[in-house]
Amino acid sequence: MHKKHFLFLAALFIVLLILFTGCEERTPSAVDYAIPQQPELSTGYTEKPGWQTSEFAVAAANPLATDAGYQIIKAGGSAVDAAIAVQMVLTLVEPQSSGIGGGAFLLTYDDGEKFAYNGREQAPAGADGKMFFREDGELLSFAESVRSGMAVGIPGTIAMLDEAHKNHGRLDWSDLFTPAITLAEEGFNISPRLHGLLEADQSLRDDPIARDIYYDENGDALSVGTTLRNPALAEILRNVADQGADGFYNSNVAQDIANRVQSHERPGTMTVEDIMNYPDQSFTVQMMCNDWKSYTICGMPPPSSGHIAVMQILGIIEQYEVDHNFMAFSDSLPTTDWMHTYFESSKLTFADRALYIGDPEFVDPPANSWQSLLDSSYLAKRSELITDMSMGEATAGDPGEGTAFWGIHPEQPEKGTSHISIVDPYGQAVSMTTTIEQGFGSRIMSDGGTGLPGGFHLNNELTDFSRTPLDDEGRPIANRVEPNKQPRSSMSPSLIFDAETGDFVASVGSPGGAAIIHYTAKAITGMLDWNLNAQEAINLPNFAAYNGPVIIEDNRFPQELIEALKAMGHDITVSELTSGLQAIQKIENGYFGGADPRREGVVMGD
Repeated sequence: MHKKHFLFLAALFIVLLILFTGCEERTPSAVDYAIPQQPELSTGYTEKPGWQTSEFAVAAANPLATDAGYQIIKAGGSAVDAAIAVQMVLTLVEPQSSGIGGGAFLLTYDDGEKFAYNGREQAPAGADGKMFFREDGELLSFAESVRSGMAVGIPGTIAMLDEAHKNHGRLDWSDLFTPAITLAEEGFNISPRLHGLLEADQSLRDDPIARDIYYDENGDALSVGTTLRNPALAEILRNVADQGADGFYNSNVAQDIANRVQSHERPGTMTVEDIMNYPDQSFTVQMMCNDWKSYTICGMPPPSSGHIAVMQILGIIEQYEVDHNFMAFSDSLPTTDWMHTYFESSKLTFADRALYIGDPEFVDPPANSWQSLLDSSYLAKRSELITDMSMGEATAGDPGEGTAFWGIHPEQPEKGTSHISIVDPYGQAVSMTTTIEQGFGSRIMSDGGTGLPGGFHLNNELTDFSRTPLDDEGRPIANRVEPNKQPRSSMSPSLIFDAETGDFVASVGSPGGAAIIHYTAKAITGMLDWNLNAQEAINLPNFAAYNGPVIIEDNRFPQELIEALKAMGHDITVSELTSGLQAIQKIENGYFGGADPRREGVVMGD
């Protein structure tokens, strides 16, 4: 199979030509990295046909990041090696979504074994349940909480990737940073998506580092196609390349992060010790795997709510289908009956999520096992609550013998994130979801103590905690703020296997806050239940329900279906629902990859 490269010019998808140029000799790497031609990328919805490859495939949210992973694999790297290179480039070219100032969950299938790594951010030792309240006892607005030093969690991405590389890497650690260092030094072209997000974000201009690197003297975002360089990030990544995780978790970087967090007008408590102590732990966790129909679907355990929620939704629908015979998919769309069942299952799932899920170091699972929420008899009981009409708001169930004492988590926004799916020529597969939470995180940047222009964005992950420690009845909330605790996440990186043979089937995931759960469930259903290829499954219209109004993607559903759902009692809201799904599936002669038409990602491979 010949190598396929694609680009987008305006709304037209055309072939991406890779122009190989010599790297400067000062780049100390065995990887002969070449900066590819950088097309101007369209925003909005751009049709993508999918990519078929024979040996390997890399799917990421930006063409430069995808290309970095591609070149690493061509140099002999593994899927984990490629994921590290992709993440470092995303820090530079997609700074609104993820980066070294955030956290990530990584799943990998390597030599017949399954591994999971938790690089979730962590609250500092000085955090407490009242930190998002004013002195007068009033809760800060959500926007004020996000744009504050209090929102910043201890970054986890580099420490986690360092451990994953030691277990699954093929190239030297230092080689994996060559693409990002080269691009940071020589520059890349600002894409329409990045330009639009920079222009729209007023708060980012308040940060001196961001103002100097992203905006002109009039405060306008640098125009599309402008060459953006980031000398500070290049220096930081060079130190990490040379020293491993110690190049990031050291006194220079930690002091700069702590200073910027503590000197903010709404300061946080993070200290140098908080940051430098973070790597002193293992990031390896037990992957959660559950059978669904003829497949085994694997994901992250808590503090991620993603896998449990995806599998609850799919499992409740499966149980409901046992006693109710209806067509699920017709004329390239899910049917009204299936959509109704999905929304009701989602309400039941999100009711459980709001009550039970939190950091397992602080929160005991119901019935002493997170798998209790996925037990087939429990899901069957939950499915019995679905009728022909909307149930309105669902209440949490009880998979154990007692009633949970936790309070109900209040609804609050979740945004941001990026996803990477990779399969290498050796059969190693990766599904990695990575985040700084909101677009541009806390709107605080750090130059890592380099004193150079640029740097990286600090996350606002601590607003993924419940900002109130107690519910209206005075009960403690499982996902409340506590020192050294990880906030609940919706990230749902997934690896799928044949339940009978154990063979790899697919890697999939998405950004999108709490909607990640719905985007991932949609793609899994499309690929595995409706016999769609990865691109067709990703292209399906998006929909979501969080135990409140139903949300459907604007201009993607026929009015007849909408009216039928309303007649069943659903309160429907129309929204853009901008997913960023990436998926790679095994096919007879290789792999087939898909990238979300709602964003600028691509798939590359041979």
